[in-house]
Amino acid sequence: MKPGAPTQPGKARKEPDPPPAGMSTVGGALLGQPGTQAKLGPGAPVLPMELTGRSWIVADAESGQVLASHNAHWRLPPASTLKMLFADTVLPTLPKTEVHKVAENELADVGEGSSLVGVKENQTYTVHDLWLGVFLRSGNDAVHVLSAMNGGVPKTVQDMQAHADDLQALDTHVVSPDGYDAPGQVSSAYDLTLIARSGLQKQDFREYCSTASAKFPGGEGKNNERDYFEIQNTNRLLTGDYGISPYKGIAGVKNGNTTNAGATFTGVAERDGRVLLVTVMNPDSGESQAVYKEAARLLDWGFAAAGKVTPVGELVAPKSARTTTPQGGQPSRGGAGSGGTDKASVAAHQGPGPGGIGTALGIAGGVLAVVAAGLFLLNRRWPLPELMRRKR
Repeated sequence: MKPGAPTQPGKARKEPDPPPAGMSTVGGALLGQPGTQAKLGPGAPVLPMELTGRSWIVADAESGQVLASHNAHWRLPPASTLKMLFADTVLPTLPKTEVHKVAENELADVGEGSSLVGVKENQTYTVHDLWLGVFLRSGNDAVHVLSAMNGGVPKTVQDMQAHADDLQALDTHVVSPDGYDAPGQVSSAYDLTLIARSGLQKQDFREYCSTASAKFPGGEGKNNERDYFEIQNTNRLLTGDYGISPYKGIAGVKNGNTTNAGATFTGVAERDGRVLLVTVMNPDSGESQAVYKEAARLLDWGFAAAGKVTPVGELVAPKSARTTTPQGGQPSRGGAGSGGTDKASVAAHQGPGPGGIGTALGIAGGVLAVVAAGLFLLNRRWPLPELMRRKR
């Protein structure tokens, strides 16, 4: 796929395969059952009729409660939503200011037809540049260069699998770091939601996944100065385009599309202080941009249904989550990895600069992990990015 090519929904399946009769029960027994799981209380809205995703889930990001699901643990090809796991695993290991010159062999194994940001051999890039390429353009070329910097693709795949296992994303089997179709590479709506929740605790992850547009390094221009070209985020609920309007309160996370996986999407949004996560995998309605429309319908439903439904399961804590009590007797706040959890102010960054951000919707305000009494919670006050506030 050429740089800048739009993400399109997968083709409708004439005879879709049924979900397995028995699936994982991580997070609750109902989540292992095929079909739609929901417990509507008095005043709760009915679920949208226009839902065709083979698997989907909508959950409260703070409490971890799963509000409703459909084949939540069905192991399906994830496409580029797997890049969330790649980022959550590798982001903390590479300083964003590190500069790297790309070697030819680092791009040799990028899959044919991959989405690309335009990384070139023998050119230098900061780690920050490369992460923009991963999140905005879903660039498999940027993923392979970052994997090389992490010790190579095999090591990165091993690291990602270990991190998935720690998160209890046990439906996930990693074969390639970029989500490119590969035999045996699978995840699930449940796992992708767990992974997104972990990633969103990292400041850099939040910044990159909420960046609408940026300047990416090109070749050398006049006076040997580096040229930059603009890249747009392909998450249509964030940026709009192709008949989709930006979703009010959206703040990431990642979209994907391959021939085998169809269209996949995990998103996070805030409304009236409540933060919801949604994942949709491979809708087959044939509706244009169906994965985004179905995700938006589920978010709308989730915000309207919150407090009016009985949860059907929960997003579990990582195996490594621990509560410590430092001096003073107050539980410490930590999470499944570092990577920058702080309370920096929300700001819109302008100008290309060395890092190349055009408009970065930094979701700061401290999305903190709190591990206590077996719960894995996010900070209740999650301010919207400044640009998103203007769209409300």
